[in-house]
Amino acid sequence: MKTKFLYIFTVIFFSFQLSFSQVEDLIISDTIPTVDENLIDALRPSKAAFYSAILPGLGQAYNKKYWKIPIVYGFVGTSTGFYIHNNKEYNRYRDAFKLMKAGKPHEFDGTNGNLLSEDALVRAQERFKEDRDLSLFITIAFYALQIVEASVDAHLQQFNTNNDLSFNPSIFVDPMTNKVTTGISVSYNF
Repeated sequence: MKTKFLYIFTVIFFSFQLSFSQVEDLIISDTIPTVDENLIDALRPSKAAFYSAILPGLGQAYNKKYWKIPIVYGFVGTSTGFYIHNNKEYNRYRDAFKLMKAGKPHEFDGTNGNLLSEDALVRAQERFKEDRDLSLFITIAFYALQIVEASVDAHLQQFNTNNDLSFNPSIFVDPMTNKVTTGISVSYNF
């Protein structure tokens, strides 16, 4: 019984505090907030996207989110590194396969301890070709993603936020069960 009373008292106390603080805010600020036209730059998101398209990370620098630049280069650079590695390995096995078909000595003919059959060379080529293509797709996806991220971040920097968000805990009696229940209401006034 004491805990219910304490709980109800706490909810009522905070709801009155929030209600009175909102009334004071309304009394103090009787003017309607206006949007300063100079703060909104309609071209800012497109500039950020354009800069990111020119050089990865440049849009993030334009948005003054410098901490994102190493992440962008980490993702794009790593996937590019995998592409370069897989392309090099694919060319290595493809060249060996071509030399084997021509009857010439190659890297995997067994003279230096590496002996691979024709089927093994074909399978290695296929595997590295698939990995190379996947790495290229991932590189393009990360490149496009950082362009979109720069544009969205520029949009969100211009998002108008104000203190019209209210939190109203309430206590009411459920008419079906005749028990006291509590609820929370969060509203945003436009």
